[in-house]
Amino acid sequence: MDYLSKLNREQKEAAMYTEGPLLILAGAGSGKTSTMTHRIAYMIDEKGVDPYNILAVTFTNKAAREMRDRVEALVGHGLPSWILTFHSACLRILRAHAEVLGYGRDFTVYDPTDQKTLVKNIIKELGIDGKRFTPSYFLGIISKCKEQRITWQEYPRVYGDDIKAEMAGKVYAAYEKTLKKNNAMDFDDLLLNAVRLFEQDEAVLLEYQNRFRYIMVDEYQDTNRIQYLFIKMLAEAHNNICVVGDDDQCIYQWRGADIRNILEFEKDFKGVKTIKLEQNYRSTGNILNAANSVIANNRGRKEKSLWTENGEGELIRLRQFDTAFDEADFIGEDIKSAVRQGGSYNDSAVLYRTNAQSRLLE
Repeated sequence: MDYLSKLNREQKEAAMYTEGPLLILAGAGSGKTSTMTHRIAYMIDEKGVDPYNILAVTFTNKAAREMRDRVEALVGHGLPSWILTFHSACLRILRAHAEVLGYGRDFTVYDPTDQKTLVKNIIKELGIDGKRFTPSYFLGIISKCKEQRITWQEYPRVYGDDIKAEMAGKVYAAYEKTLKKNNAMDFDDLLLNAVRLFEQDEAVLLEYQNRFRYIMVDEYQDTNRIQYLFIKMLAEAHNNICVVGDDDQCIYQWRGADIRNILEFEKDFKGVKTIKLEQNYRSTGNILNAANSVIANNRGRKEKSLWTENGEGELIRLRQFDTAFDEADFIGEDIKSAVRQGGSYNDSAVLYRTNAQSRLLE
């Protein structure tokens, strides 16, 4: 197709490889979204794949919306209706089959505000010191349990019976019972219950396996255990799964992301083809050289080295200071100097690691 001529060699190879498992290792700024959208368009226009049989999942509504818009611009017709976030896809499946798990199809989804209100009431009912143990504390424990598939019944066995664990176990149990009583799920439940649904009803799993003959997953390095199981169960029937990601950009392990999902993809699906997108369109050579030299020290990574045709660009400056005040003062003066030389304040961005640094910088 004409639009494939806009892709580089590796992007084009990935877009045209549609049968069997495919791992696209896409470095930062390497055009992964463009590759994915062209791949969907190629499947529909050139391979004759019914959009009904395509599932593409990503992590944010913004990313899903951008992907849909780009595919529509390329194809102009027959847009797949399942270009969604993980949560949206699971919600849509559960709406159709919630009764299998003992819920009504009109179940409510609790947002973070609803969750905090519920836990706050539970804390009060159980006589727990709400100043010492906040709703956020217990919700963090509950979310971690759900990511690891630890039920409230299993909690005491896994976490022991010290005072804190006993208290958290009681809150978790009351939280789950109240959700079920209210015909409600939280965001973690959407993923967890979709997997439970597939495990408990083979006919439902078969229905969606037969529908989604082609599956694509964006930002695969950020998937957790439950998301991994959801995708793996759907893909096992036809083995046409394409995952896109970069193990060097896995920054959400604190949020449950499991780097093993992308590192061990070849073990889960036989006959995997791996394509590396290493040409960067966003940065200059000096920035990429610095980034590559740092990333090369990571242990247990898939080897890749980003390069660019953008030229070397300015050198990176590294400065060290004795105090946080000296650092903030230098940054302020550096920005003022750039503005005095004709620049704009909009030309500068200041990135910092912790919120504690923000006041001095401001």
